[in-house]
Amino acid sequence: MLLSIISLVVTVAVVMLAIWGITSFWAWLGRGKRLRGVCEQDLVSDDIKDTVERTRALRAAQKLGHKEQGPVIRLSRAQLREVRAAEREVRDSFLDHLKIGWYQIVMIFFIGSVLGLLLEEVWMFITAGVTESRVGLVWGPFSPLYGAGAVLLTLVTFQLRRVHAKGWMVFLVSMVVGGLLEQLTGWGMETFMGAVSWDYIAGGVPGAITKWVAVPFLFFWGLLGYIWYRFIMPDLLYGLGIPTTKRKVIFVTLLSVYLILDIFMTIMCFDRRAARDAGIPPANAFEEWVDEHYSNAFMSERFQNMVIDGTGNAYDALTGQ
Repeated sequence: MLLSIISLVVTVAVVMLAIWGITSFWAWLGRGKRLRGVCEQDLVSDDIKDTVERTRALRAAQKLGHKEQGPVIRLSRAQLREVRAAEREVRDSFLDHLKIGWYQIVMIFFIGSVLGLLLEEVWMFITAGVTESRVGLVWGPFSPLYGAGAVLLTLVTFQLRRVHAKGWMVFLVSMVVGGLLEQLTGWGMETFMGAVSWDYIAGGVPGAITKWVAVPFLFFWGLLGYIWYRFIMPDLLYGLGIPTTKRKVIFVTLLSVYLILDIFMTIMCFDRRAARDAGIPPANAFEEWVDEHYSNAFMSERFQNMVIDGTGNAYDALTGQ
């Protein structure tokens, strides 16, 4: 139990460090744009605005081929803190007026599915020394459980932000949300798809409550929810913004169609895998196509953390239970 919690904390710490590095780099890339924004909104002092304006004029002249020399932006630490505070003010104002819609949900599901899969791969390698494909869909590097978790955490923590919830409340609510998500997803996969991707009881995980819920992972969901609330969700939503161009709308629409088709095909592939094992022949041309292109060998290679026997029952590949 203690080892599992320590491993979870270390993994989360590594994720936090990675996220901090990414967000810091992203902020550095967009510093000029955000800096001009807070200047235009009169959220910083005159000396910062003057430095920005002089540097902007210098760079404009240099682009025109002039050889003017002058200072570039060199803000002191105190000024940088002022700029960051102004940027947070702009971000918080944006979030106060934001209504989360399909655009944010699709993008968060996409990001969460990819990053969640990478996190699980790292987690399994650190704790069990296992390297295997743990994808959840037939196409692409996606784990829909983490995508759905990211969406739920965002929706929940966004509402908790609105009521200025305390940290302990965010932690407990995130534990409940994560536990319910794992329970419903695990039960649904076994009931409707004949597949088991994880089994904490069979795997001997300390603190297992059900096949799909265990205390260490409830702790993980609580900690992840708090981190999401404090450090990820605000900047993520602010960075995604709203669909202000046709390109954004077209991209997210195409991504939505792709993910829906991916989920549909995954369900069909598992359904036909169970039907083949039960000796049920394809009923139409589409099922024949699925059998031809998504054979048992393909499914076993694609979903390496699952094993399905001849009756269509699924077992976790790590435990064989």
